Amino acid sequence: MKRQQPWTPVDPLGEALHFLRMTGSFYCRSELTAPWGLSIPAMHDCLWFHVVTSGRCWLEVEGVEPLALLPGDLALVPHGAGHRLWTEPHAAAPNVVELPQQMVSERYSLLEHGGGGAPSTLVCGAVSFDHPAAHHLIELLPRVIHLDASSSPHLDWLESTLRMMAAEARVLRPGGETVITRLADILVIQAIRSWIQKDSAARTGWLGALQDKQIGRAIMLIHREPTRPWTLASLATEVAMSRSAFAARFTELVGEPAMHYVARWRMHVALNWLKEEKPALGELASRLGYRSEAAFSRAFKRFIGISPGAVRRNSTRSYPLSP
Repeated sequence: MKRQQPWTPVDPLGEALHFLRMTGSFYCRSELTAPWGLSIPAMHDCLWFHVVTSGRCWLEVEGVEPLALLPGDLALVPHGAGHRLWTEPHAAAPNVVELPQQMVSERYSLLEHGGGGAPSTLVCGAVSFDHPAAHHLIELLPRVIHLDASSSPHLDWLESTLRMMAAEARVLRPGGETVITRLADILVIQAIRSWIQKDSAARTGWLGALQDKQIGRAIMLIHREPTRPWTLASLATEVAMSRSAFAARFTELVGEPAMHYVARWRMHVALNWLKEEKPALGELASRLGYRSEAAFSRAFKRFIGISPGAVRRNSTRSYPLSP
């Protein structure tokens, strides 16, 4: 019998947050003077965060009322949507990518822009994730998450985290970009944790299922052991439920049958393996319990929307995950 190590996480929601580790990122410190505006282009599969360290501005995302951002506020734009930052609604808002910036490193820049009036300072970042659990979680987030420093105890850790990020960017010691990325992990995870705690929408669907004692454990087991030959009966046994009760409760909370979830999760894991390891398709099919390469390829295309061979030929491309 496989022995579980005492340090293995047992919190399904915490384990899902653990997968929020950035695989691509870019950071910018912006020194801005009023009046100013910035347009952030749409970037597929990217999450943007903006922290105001001094001054103030507005954030405008399509479909959401403009948000006032004050010192210490943190805003996430999770779905790669284009958006604007401005001090006055009619201020010119050039594309931030086209403005001259001082490149401190390959992934960190300094931007100076504006009309010479009242100053504002922002730290912004664009980050992406590869793990399928991270994609699944990000898909469920609202169009904007806003942490208001004036009504929460987040200001101290925000300021400390940003000071460390700025220090690493200035000195550029060995491993500095890794430290900056991990600090950005903290910013993003804290913001998502705050949303989960406060928003009733986070207690429904897949996120709500993760917080259910038995169904959450079943999901965690599927995530940890995608190659295990799961059946409805074996999953029900693992969480001490009858087969029929488990099947009904899983479908009710998650929104799809358990074995459909298992199959879809395996295809998302296969997508990651194809991009990172590039195994032979026959080997991958066998690893995931398919009797033939053809059966695996059909299932993969049904869930991911493209053949596994095409992914192998273009492993750097991002592929949207089918619902």
